[in-house]
Amino acid sequence: MNLSFNLTFNQCLELVDIGNVNIILLHYNLTGRLIGRSSENAILKIISILISLFIIFENLSVLVALLRFLRLRRWVHCCLANIAFSDLLAGISYLLNICLSGEITFRLTPQQWFLREGLLFTTLAASTFSLFITAVERYSTMVAGSLVSESHSKKVVRAQGLILICWVLAGIVGILPLFGWNCLCHIETCSSLLPLYSRQYILFSLGLLSISLIGIIGFYCTIYYLVCCNAKRNAITSQRAVHLLQTVLIILGSFVICWSPLFVYLIVDSSCTPPSCQSPVGMEWVLALAVLNSALNPLIYSCRSSEVRKAMVAFLCCACTMAGVKLPACYQQGMDLTSGSSNESSLRRKSSVRLSRALSFRSPVTSISSVPSQ
Repeated sequence: MNLSFNLTFNQCLELVDIGNVNIILLHYNLTGRLIGRSSENAILKIISILISLFIIFENLSVLVALLRFLRLRRWVHCCLANIAFSDLLAGISYLLNICLSGEITFRLTPQQWFLREGLLFTTLAASTFSLFITAVERYSTMVAGSLVSESHSKKVVRAQGLILICWVLAGIVGILPLFGWNCLCHIETCSSLLPLYSRQYILFSLGLLSISLIGIIGFYCTIYYLVCCNAKRNAITSQRAVHLLQTVLIILGSFVICWSPLFVYLIVDSSCTPPSCQSPVGMEWVLALAVLNSALNPLIYSCRSSEVRKAMVAFLCCACTMAGVKLPACYQQGMDLTSGSSNESSLRRKSSVRLSRALSFRSPVTSISSVPSQ
């Protein structure tokens, strides 16, 4: 395509209107995104499809187990279900993104392209915001909750309100380019990684995700610091502090490892103007690594809870029974969990209330000892 980078906005629109140019191909060409796209990486595509299918199956299993056996009775169940739901949608949107990539990209209209990328942006943003909400709720319940007593219903309502805000914000982030915050026919403002996205929009999205990351790190580090201070006076709490440290390191480590490469790529991309900088290679691998975080979240957040693990076992056993595999003992365990989860949650809440009443202002963090079970 022999088009000059100095093509004016009006000339670009005229060419698009008369059908002489594919606007998506034009942006990919002038921003350097076509470099290295001569052939598709079949291995990467297969790996990406397998990752997305695993994410879908894993998070769907967690979500069904939470809804079927635990029924979102506690605020933590609402947060875990929200994480699983957002990661489930992230897996689905990533699979759609893969299927609509390659040569199909240049057969899309700009609106379809924005929907393809916006759906992935929305679900990944919702996943990140969900982790932030969970950190906020854990801090509120385990630290501030020891100072101010809150009813169970208030905690659930607050968690549901934060979840609603999370999805509204994520939806706004994903849909902004479709409603005008893009760089159509303004090549000099385009991203070289996402050629129809404005670099200012990329920076805005990075800012929101960075705030979430800083918040997650801040809340969990504060919880751990207060637990360690209290552990000096309590040997039992000291053991639980070690468990909490492991949980915090796993949460933050997986998040940073999965998301840092994509953050770096987008920051570098936003700092230069096409065609002075070319699209870096390996963007597909970096995106796959970021999406992989959605596969790790159920293992970190849900499967570390004994209550959720029992629900998962019960769900898998019920699935096996429906498939014709007879597992009477396992199925009975699932039935016991279904009937007994209400009593177990009630006992835990009563125990938590008694513990909170026993706390003084000088020792506000003893309730953090319940972190591992959250």
